[in-house]
Amino acid sequence: MNDTTLSLIQLGIVFFGLGVLGRLAGMIGMSPVPLYLLGGLAFGHGGLIDFGGIEDFGHIASEIGVVLLLLMLGLEYTANELVTGLKQSWLAGVVDLVLNMAPGAAVALLLGWGPVGALVMAGVTYISSSGIIAKVLGDLGRLGNRETPVILSILVIEDLAMAAYLPVLTAVLSGVSIAGGLTAVGVALAVVTVVLVLALKFGHLVSAIIDSPDRETFLLKLLGAALLIAGLASAMQVSAAVGAFLLGIAISGATANNATRVLEPLRDLFAAMFFVVFGLNTDPASIPPVLGFALLLAAVTSVTKIATGWWAASRQGIRRLGRARAGAALIARGEFSIVIAGLAVAAGSVPNDLAALATTYVLIMAVFGPIAARYVEPLVTLFQREPLPAL
Repeated sequence: MNDTTLSLIQLGIVFFGLGVLGRLAGMIGMSPVPLYLLGGLAFGHGGLIDFGGIEDFGHIASEIGVVLLLLMLGLEYTANELVTGLKQSWLAGVVDLVLNMAPGAAVALLLGWGPVGALVMAGVTYISSSGIIAKVLGDLGRLGNRETPVILSILVIEDLAMAAYLPVLTAVLSGVSIAGGLTAVGVALAVVTVVLVLALKFGHLVSAIIDSPDRETFLLKLLGAALLIAGLASAMQVSAAVGAFLLGIAISGATANNATRVLEPLRDLFAAMFFVVFGLNTDPASIPPVLGFALLLAAVTSVTKIATGWWAASRQGIRRLGRARAGAALIARGEFSIVIAGLAVAAGSVPNDLAALATTYVLIMAVFGPIAARYVEPLVTLFQREPLPAL
């Protein structure tokens, strides 16, 4: 059996399996994300069966999945709404950074991994997964909730913080001078600023360029623009997710509505591959030795994320149920945390145990986050004397 034939068979099994898992998730009323992750874990490196034939396709498909998730999240909001949200939530972003970087740094220092290890683990525990959160909010029908702009603002602040953090981390890992690291940070922040200004001032032109009466032409232009912007953003040391999100912000009106309708099936397909590939790349044998520290970090940073979301939502006058939903939604970690750990291990600056701890921690949070987001509402309603309005 040649490589292409094997890959087709394995992809067929994966996609059909995803359909079964998605159906099962729908029957029990939860997001399919945890089941996708566990399915990938069972059929990846060290799992029941190693589906190594889909690695190349899975990698690029998962990247496209994150781009489409964030693009469609951006389509839900205008540039003015984003700027207003950032102005209102910047202090929550600072609280988020302090509360969620500290546990990772503390554990790294406790394990003797030094300042570099502390810097790496601080980033791993800080950054929520925009991809998972966007998927969960869509699955649970919460994109129009009052707390969702608060969640979105915190996620954008985190991604913008990554525009400064990743160049600094790369400089530290490679031994580049402080001046070189600061230059990279300046370039990244300048790119984000320029794109945001363009979205504010010329969003109507972006919509006009992408729009087309022909469905096929419209899809090709839209997908091409999203991948192009994401790739250019990544090349300039800015998150590809941020680039896709800002493109979504720039598209408005009828064009945004059409884009959402056209992209939805593609988003679901590629997003599912993103979660599966994450599981496929995790060796179950690496989990037991670091499971204790991973569970400790998961417990602490779940509380700190809930506190962040609760406090940020309360400052916007949102009531108890909305605050709880905001906090629970932020728990999930994912793609960025794995990228951070991968950079450190590839540079040879930290022990391999750090990669195992980061992967185990992210897997726990990626599974627990969607579950917490789904069940926080009935739990809060159960423990309060009188059910409060949803918003």
